[in-house]
Amino acid sequence: MNYSSYQLIIFDWDGTLMDSINRIVSSMQAAAEYCSITVPTVEEVRDIIGLSLPKALETLFPNITESETKILIEQYKHQFIKINTTPAHLFTDTLVLLNTLTEHGKILAVATGKGRDGLQSVFKQTQTGCFFKASRCADEANSKPSPEMLLSLLNELDILAEHALMVGDSIYDLQMAQAAGIDCIGVTFGVHDRGKLNSYKPKAIVDSLTELQKLLIPK
Repeated sequence: MNYSSYQLIIFDWDGTLMDSINRIVSSMQAAAEYCSITVPTVEEVRDIIGLSLPKALETLFPNITESETKILIEQYKHQFIKINTTPAHLFTDTLVLLNTLTEHGKILAVATGKGRDGLQSVFKQTQTGCFFKASRCADEANSKPSPEMLLSLLNELDILAEHALMVGDSIYDLQMAQAAGIDCIGVTFGVHDRGKLNSYKPKAIVDSLTELQKLLIPK
């Protein structure tokens, strides 16, 4: 298959471009402990990464009240941004990939379960916002796996679905792409393993961003 023909490459953020899973997990656990709610396991938190924060909390804590949800959201954000010292950084080959795709004329975008404040924070931290022509966050559209973020990006950038590709580490990314009629590639170094990703029949599954780059920009 000729992967180099895609005009628009849309990336998930956490677990795809940034190695932030451990900070997300520990921040969520700390927020639950602060609120005296049963602390979820590592596996339970990993499995909801990619969803919007409200939808993730609804899944993790189905019996909490509206007021508890509000406090959990505030505490999670406080933990992740200001308190938690667990490293969260770009994967080793992220900048090389973004630079290479840009040099070859690809349009890049982000569709993330983060809120806008969170995405702007990591754009600033990593100095990567300049690579992306557009982005959609979970507080600007329905949560993954709804196709709304992707359809909105296609509309803004005036690109047909068949000319776009979604890259993500979770089944929610792949489900979202399917619902939007967009091809997708799964990556195995985030939250969901090859077996789970393969259930949604992506065009390819890669084990590194270097492997992804070789697919998208063949020599």
